Amino acid sequence: MPKSIIWAPLSEKDYDQILDFLNINWDVNVVTEFMDMTDHLINQITENPKQFPLINKKHRIRKAVLTKHNSVFYRESRNHVDILRIYDTRQDPQNLSFK
Repeated sequence: MPKSIIWAPLSEKDYDQILDFLNINWDVNVVTEFMDMTDHLINQITENPKQFPLINKKHRIRKAVLTKHNSVFYRESRNHVDILRIYDTRQDPQNLSFK
């Protein structure tokens, strides 16, 4: 049974910024494709959260590659999945924060 999704404020901000960037620099087809890819990946995560690698055992954070430039970081709880970040992988990983 799929788990529910909870978007952390940072992940919502990340998603909005990516969509804004795509709207400004690309056409509506690229934006729609990115939204579809995100929906598909989130559905995969809800169906089987453990299918993607654990990158931080202490905090139970997993990473799923969304595009070659973006990854989704999430944490599974008993009843839901927390989407923590949608991070641009071209950025300095030292700047990646989940708070």
